[in-house]
Amino acid sequence: MNINRVKALAFKEWREILRDRLFLSLAFVVPISMMLVFGYGIKMDVENIPFAVLDQDRSAMSRDYLHQFIDSRYFDYQGDVSSENEINDLIAGSKIRFAIIVPPKFQETLLSGRPIAVQSLIDGTFPFRTSTSKGYVAAINNAFNTQLLTAHISQKMGVTVEQAAAFMSPIKIQLRYLYNQELRSIWSIAPAMMMFILLMTPPFLTALGVVREKENGSIYNIYSSTVTRGEFLMGKLFPYVVISCINVVILWLIAIFAFGAPFKGDPVFFFIASVIYVTCTTGIGLLVSLFSKTQVSAMMLTVVVTIVPAVLYSGLLVPIASMDAASQFEAHLFPAMYYTDIALGSFLKGIGMEELWTRVAALLLYTIILWVISYNLFHKRLKA
Repeated sequence: MNINRVKALAFKEWREILRDRLFLSLAFVVPISMMLVFGYGIKMDVENIPFAVLDQDRSAMSRDYLHQFIDSRYFDYQGDVSSENEINDLIAGSKIRFAIIVPPKFQETLLSGRPIAVQSLIDGTFPFRTSTSKGYVAAINNAFNTQLLTAHISQKMGVTVEQAAAFMSPIKIQLRYLYNQELRSIWSIAPAMMMFILLMTPPFLTALGVVREKENGSIYNIYSSTVTRGEFLMGKLFPYVVISCINVVILWLIAIFAFGAPFKGDPVFFFIASVIYVTCTTGIGLLVSLFSKTQVSAMMLTVVVTIVPAVLYSGLLVPIASMDAASQFEAHLFPAMYYTDIALGSFLKGIGMEELWTRVAALLLYTIILWVISYNLFHKRLKA
């Protein structure tokens, strides 16, 4: 392999990229835009759920009960309603997502020592939010029940409220959240979005760059030259790998300073792993370009082969451990899952090569396989 030829081809490709201002802007503006749009747009935190109240008892105890919800940061009180029909209209129009109905004689029934049912209506349009809202409702209801029982025991036994509370709950559980103590979803989403963007943009740029040579006919100059396949591929794709490496740094800075995601790992290790990852995804773009004759078809094929594994089999939305056996097997067939583990491990857990070397090795293996296949499929002589 002649290094001078590789340098000349890389320089030529870089000049082509600089000459095409639209392509150059896409190379850097699109990743940044995607990071900001998806980072601010995807929120897994379920808070400020709009809700309304139908208090049919209007007693001191019913007001105390409802204020448990009104004062919670998880719910956003929208006011009282006068009938159940009004609740149905508000939920159907998406003006509220939750409503609670306190029945008549709420206080009287509780003071008599009998249980009573309070109805809660939750919008089930989005199952994840519905399940989370249900957990909030159950927790607040249990807390109010505990308060009532504690006060009752304190009065009957002649002990303090604290002693009654200790009697009610002899076993205390101490919860401690590791790695993401504030449970902020953006801290997990921002690193995972790096996986998503770096799986889409390098193949996209690479596929368009190679197929553009086919469309404008300049590829025939390579066919008729003495440049070897390896020299052409190295020189052609090197600028795209460099652009992707620059995007790694830019996205890393956005994740830290724009979204406040903590980075606890080794930046050198993370950058090296990211370079391997973008080299791997660049290989995907090269492989796509070999099967595409137009830039439109290359774009469509790139979208298909990158979005599906990035969304479904990377752990971005659904943890890999929660998938069935078949889905877990499929997830291991794509590089996205391995880089997601590296990104989350580096950002939140502060782990490095000692724990993540198998993921890095898997990405390196995928890179070698993709480039070897592409090298063998690329021919300087056109098929008859």
